[in-house]
Amino acid sequence: MSQKEKMLCDPFTNSKQRAQVACRRRALRVACSRNILIIVLKLYRRAISPIYGQVCRFFPSCSAYALEAVTVHGAVKGTWFSLRRIVRCHPWNAGGLDPVPSPAVVNWDDPTKVPMIVQLNHPDVFLAKQQETQSRNAA
Repeated sequence: MSQKEKMLCDPFTNSKQRAQVACRRRALRVACSRNILIIVLKLYRRAISPIYGQVCRFFPSCSAYALEAVTVHGAVKGTWFSLRRIVRCHPWNAGGLDPVPSPAVVNWDDPTKVPMIVQLNHPDVFLAKQQETQSRNAA
C-alpha cells in the first residue's frame, strides 16, 4: 500500500490534514479582511479626512482609533470597537482621551515591533520606552 493510499484510508490523518487546511484558509481570510479594512481606513485618512479638518472631539481621532483597533485587534473586534467609538461621538459627549483597549496578550517591549499607528496614538508610552532603551545602550 502506498503512502497516499494509507493517508486516504486512515481517517485520523485525513481529518487532521483537513483541519489544518481549514485553519490555514480561515487565517488567510481573516488576514485578508483585516488588510482590506486597513487599506480603506488609510484611504479615508488621506482623501476624506483632510477635507473635514481637525473636528474630532476625541484623541486619537475616530479614523486613527479605527485604524489602531483593526491593526491590533483584527477585523471583527476592531470594527466593533470602532463602531462603539463612532456612536459615542455626538455633540453631548465631552470627548477627551479615549485610547483603544489593549489586547489581552501584548509584547511591545521592543519599540521596533510595535505598529506605527499605536506609537503615534500613544506617544508618551513609547517615547519613554525609546529613551529608556537608548540610555541602556549608551551605558
